Amino acid sequence: MNTRTHPTFRLPLLAGVLLATALLAGCERPPVDTVQRGARGTGMVQVYNPRTLEAQQVKHTPPAEQPAIPATPGGPTASDVYQNVKVLGGLGVGEFTRLMVAMTAWVAPEGGCNYCHADDGNLASDAKYTKVVARRMLQMTQDINANWKSHVADTGVTCYTCHRGEPVPAQVWFKTPVDKQASRMAGSKAEQNAPALQVGLTSLPTDSFTPFLVDAKEIRTAGTKALPHENLQTTKQTEYTYGLMVHMSESLGVNCTYCHNSRSFGDWSQSTPQRGTAWHGIRMSRDLNNKYLEPLTNNFPVYRLGPQGDVAKVNCATCHQGAYKPLNGAKMLQGHPELAAPLQAALDAATTAATTAAAPAAAPKQ
Repeated sequence: MNTRTHPTFRLPLLAGVLLATALLAGCERPPVDTVQRGARGTGMVQVYNPRTLEAQQVKHTPPAEQPAIPATPGGPTASDVYQNVKVLGGLGVGEFTRLMVAMTAWVAPEGGCNYCHADDGNLASDAKYTKVVARRMLQMTQDINANWKSHVADTGVTCYTCHRGEPVPAQVWFKTPVDKQASRMAGSKAEQNAPALQVGLTSLPTDSFTPFLVDAKEIRTAGTKALPHENLQTTKQTEYTYGLMVHMSESLGVNCTYCHNSRSFGDWSQSTPQRGTAWHGIRMSRDLNNKYLEPLTNNFPVYRLGPQGDVAKVNCATCHQGAYKPLNGAKMLQGHPELAAPLQAALDAATTAATTAAAPAAAPKQ
């Protein structure tokens, strides 16, 4: 009997062939890629999994832009045609309308125009809090594009950078209420025994944002000299700093060596240029939270506030959402140059009005 052709042996042989084929097919999948970001031997390597990037591609694909509508020389502006246009009044009517349509798609595709404008059709009315907030967010966007090029460069941002078709961006943060009972048991008020997503589920303080993205606490905790008496930072301060760093790593989908050389985290001369960009990003987030978001607290209904009664604020994840560059570096400002710079007089007037109407909420002591 020829065992190689006997039916008893054909099925296992066939199964083996199919398994080998499947394994070989698996080898054809794109390999995990690495990028060297520093001198060899320093461990400054970023790992990129093309399958992970492909799965996230939809989230980081910007929407199609409608063609621009250039203003007719001498033609009417938005302020000539509409009432109560405080930020974009100098735009031509066509471009103003184009931006309003885009904002609807960026922020409230389901709510439509009535998400911000009065239901009775009175477009000039400020009756809805969403319109007051949207006006201030337009000013914030212009401010970012004009004054924070150190972080956003010429790529710029639009409402879509954060909102992605949702009225509230998917990644915002509120101040964390302290569980007094848990604090007594843990011996700390930092809630580091309640692992949270914002610090990568690590046992770190759950609110690593208030000290740095609202307050201006010192971020550096590593000493700059060898002797310990030169560094007065505490272990607790280090935990807060590390919580912020973990958040930044998670938000950008990178590890520490995207910015730092692990042989000396604090040495700027051994760091990558991205560390400087991140430095400005921290300060930009703090500026936006204090200048635009916290002053709007009293404009929001209670159900839009956090458990401590504070307004939603921005951090790195608000824009990045897992990508090393928001929307994988898509040039958002290119299609909307009207968001490149504020009309200063209108901005100053609206800033004064907003500050008078709602004073900033006091940040709790750390």
